[in-house]
Amino acid sequence: MNSTKAKELIKDLHKVWNFNLLSEIPNIYREDFVVHWSKVNEKPTSFGHNGIRKAIEDTLIAFPDWFEDIVDIIAENDRVVTRYISTGTHHGLYQGIQPTGKKIIVDEISIFHLKENKVAEQWCLADDLAIHKQLKT
Repeated sequence: MNSTKAKELIKDLHKVWNFNLLSEIPNIYREDFVVHWSKVNEKPTSFGHNGIRKAIEDTLIAFPDWFEDIVDIIAENDRVVTRYISTGTHHGLYQGIQPTGKKIIVDEISIFHLKENKVAEQWCLADDLAIHKQLKT
């Protein structure tokens, strides 16, 4: 996959999160997809279509207006990296924290490994401490 198509695939992935496009999961993620979440999170990995669907659903329950705004995107060989700013308003349970109604802003970086024109693996580094600080202050 050339770098232009690889970047478009990852932009589409962020749209899945932004607009709750769960039906697009099979078009973007491989069935054997694995994501490595930040170590602070309760569940460090999600597997397959069901795992990523649950992660998206859980995020949208906690933050119904969740939005990932891509700041930088870089593609080389079978890897794509995005730096993005995620925002959302806390209206549901998140990692044991009851809804606060607070708007959060969090910096994130993800590295995606592509295989056969789909996302096979992701390493997601979010500023989890900043999220918790924003929700608790």
